[in-house]
Amino acid sequence: MNRAADANAAPATADHERDQRGWRALVRQRWFGPAVALLFLALVGWLVADHVREIDWADVRSALAAYRAPTLAAAAALVVASHLTYASYELIGRRYVGHTLGAVRVLGVGFVSYAFNLNLGSLVGGVGFRLRLYNKLGLDATQIARLIVLSLVTNWSGWLLLAGATFALRQIELPPAYAVSLGLLQALGVLMVALPLAYVAACFFAERREWAWREHRFTLPSGRLALAQLGVSSLNWALIGAIVWQLMPRELGFGTVLATQLSAAVIAVPTHVPGGLGVLEAVYVAVLGGRVPTTSLIAALLAFRALYYVLPLAVAAALHLALELSAKRRGKAKLSPTCPAA
Repeated sequence: MNRAADANAAPATADHERDQRGWRALVRQRWFGPAVALLFLALVGWLVADHVREIDWADVRSALAAYRAPTLAAAAALVVASHLTYASYELIGRRYVGHTLGAVRVLGVGFVSYAFNLNLGSLVGGVGFRLRLYNKLGLDATQIARLIVLSLVTNWSGWLLLAGATFALRQIELPPAYAVSLGLLQALGVLMVALPLAYVAACFFAERREWAWREHRFTLPSGRLALAQLGVSSLNWALIGAIVWQLMPRELGFGTVLATQLSAAVIAVPTHVPGGLGVLEAVYVAVLGGRVPTTSLIAALLAFRALYYVLPLAVAAALHLALELSAKRRGKAKLSPTCPAA
C-alpha cells in the first residue's frame, strides 16, 4: 500500500518540480530583460539629465549654423554609402537562402527595413518590415527567418571586428573617473577580434554545417559568404564612424570617434530605445566631454541624427509605399486567369 502511494507520489512530485522550474524560467525570461532595460534607461536618463543642465542650447544652435555646405555634403555622401552598404546585406542573404528576387527589390527591402529599424527599433524595422515585405514578395516564413538571422550575424560580426580592433589599439581614452584598466580593455579587444575570425574559419573548415539552439537552427554559410559578411559589415560600421567624425570638432581623431560610436551602439541595445536616443549623446558626453565642448558634441550628434536617421526615413516611407504597390500588382497578376488561345 505504502509502495503504491509512494509510486503515485513520485511522478506528482517530479511534475511539480518540473512545473516550478518552468515557472521560474518563464519569470526570468519575462522580467530579466525588461529589468535590465529599465536599469540602463535609468542610468542613461541620469547621465543625460546631469549634462543637459550644463548645455547652452544657444551655443548648440550656433554650432549647427556654422556647418559649411561642403562638410554637410561630404557627410550626406557617406550617409548614402552607409545605407546602401547595409542594404547589400540582403544580397548576401539572397545568395545564402537561394531565392530569386531581383537585386533592386532586395536592396529596397534592406534600405526600408534599416531606416525604420533606426527610428522605430529592431522589432518594427529589422523584423517587422522584413517579414511584411518579403512575405508580399513571395518568400515563406522559413526563408525570411534565415534572412533575418543572417543579417544579424552579418551586422554584429563587423561590429566585433572593428570595436575589438579599436580597443586593442587603444583608440578610446576613458576619463579618469572610469576605473577600467586599458590593459583589460585591450585584452577584451583581442578576444572580440578573435570571435568573428573564428566564425569565418568555421564557415571555411567546419564539417558540421548546421547548429541548433532550442527551436532555432542556423546553417553555416560558405567561407566566401562569411568573408563577404565580415567585409561589408565592417565597411558599414566604419562609414557610420566616418559620418560622425566628419561632423565632430577637428581635434578628435577618427579612431577615437569610431571607438566611441561603436561603444554607444552596443550600450544602446539592451535599452531598446529606438535609435539609441539619449544613449548616443550620453556616451559621447561622458567619454569625450572633457576634451571638447559639450555643445560641439551635441551639435554634431544632432546633425548626424538628421542626416542618418530622419532624412532616410522620409525616403524609406515613400519607397515602402512603392514596394507595397509593386507587390500588390504582382499578386493580382498571379491571380488573374490567362486568356485561352483563339
